[in-house]
Amino acid sequence: MHSPLEIARSFVEIGIHKVRISALKMVVLGIFAGMFIGFAGIASNVAGTTVANPSISRLVSACVFPAGLAMVLIAGSELFTGNNLIIIAVLEKKVKVWEMLKNWFFVFLGNTIGTMMVAGMVVYGGTPELFDGALADKMVASAVSRVNQSFSEAFIRGILCNILVCIAVWAAFAAKTVSGKLLMSFWPIMLFVLCGFEHSVADIYFGVAGILTATEYGVAADGLTWGTFLLHNLLPVTLGNIVGGSGIVGAGYWFLFLRHTPGYALPIQAEQKELDIAEEY
Repeated sequence: MHSPLEIARSFVEIGIHKVRISALKMVVLGIFAGMFIGFAGIASNVAGTTVANPSISRLVSACVFPAGLAMVLIAGSELFTGNNLIIIAVLEKKVKVWEMLKNWFFVFLGNTIGTMMVAGMVVYGGTPELFDGALADKMVASAVSRVNQSFSEAFIRGILCNILVCIAVWAAFAAKTVSGKLLMSFWPIMLFVLCGFEHSVADIYFGVAGILTATEYGVAADGLTWGTFLLHNLLPVTLGNIVGGSGIVGAGYWFLFLRHTPGYALPIQAEQKELDIAEEY
């Protein structure tokens, strides 16, 4: 297992690598990550719809959703919420703030395109018709619940969510095997879904799928519009995700493991090993 200090050092190299990717590749890699999260979103809705008991339904959904981050980590793609950890490289003065913001912008754009693609294909491919239309009701309800929160509630849930998402990514890098990465990333993601915390990229899928399903299948969607989705959900959740991922986990772990830590310079072999990890991610 990699130590926390080794993980922190590797994230400096990973951050350098991520900001050097071309804008086009950032978008395309972001599209793949958005698709993976979208697939996890519809799968969690389907799984939850099969269980009548609300508590068990939520637990089943929470156990299915981590498949999305598993694909992001193992298959290779770029996810905005995980990339909030680039702040570690910024604080180490290896990456400039504008480079980090550029990465966030293009990756978020790609994530948005990917999730919307999956949402559109799911809705117009007839998936909401499953279980005699019960899935359509579930998809709309998932979106409606997300716009019926106050700004502060959505913001705080976004903070809590990305603390767990970034811990999942961090914990995955502690493992040296694929099975270990999958096991370590599962638990924090399961927790955030179970607790109802808010993930901006996932919410793009749930919001768009809910709006399209309500229109296409005539399901009542009280208060759900493009405007309420953007202002009551996506904006505060995205800001909360940044605070949780960059401000708490990223800055916190940088302070603990890298600030004033002697001997940062790694041997050549160690540096190459960390760069190999970065390329893999």
